[in-house]
Amino acid sequence: MDTLEFYRENIYKILKHHADIPYSYGEIESEIVINQDRNHYILMIYGWDKDLRIHGCVVDVIIKNGKIWIYRDGIEDGITDDLVAAGVPKDKIVLAFHHPNVRQYTGYAVA
Repeated sequence: MDTLEFYRENIYKILKHHADIPYSYGEIESEIVINQDRNHYILMIYGWDKDLRIHGCVVDVIIKNGKIWIYRDGIEDGITDDLVAAGVPKDKIVLAFHHPNVRQYTGYAVA
C-alpha cells in the first residue's frame, strides 16, 4: 500500500470510529464528508439540543505535499494520537491550527 492510500485509509477509519460514537444528549448526528480528489476529510455534526441548533465541523484534515494537515481538531483526545498509533510518523503530521511560528514546539511537522 502506498503512503497516500495508507493515510486515506487511516484517516477514514479514525473519523468513522469517532462518528459512530453516539451523543448522550440532543438529537445530534455525525457525518464524514470526503473529497477524494482533493484528499480532504471533514467530520461534521448537526442536529438539535432542545431548542439549540447544532451544526459544526469537529475535524478538518487534508493530505497535501505528503503530509497530513490538521486544520481543526475537536476530538477530545485529538486525532493526532490516533494517527500516530496507526503508524503515521509525527514528522508527517502538521498541526495547521497552530500558527507557523509555534509549530516547531509541537513535536510535529512545521509544514
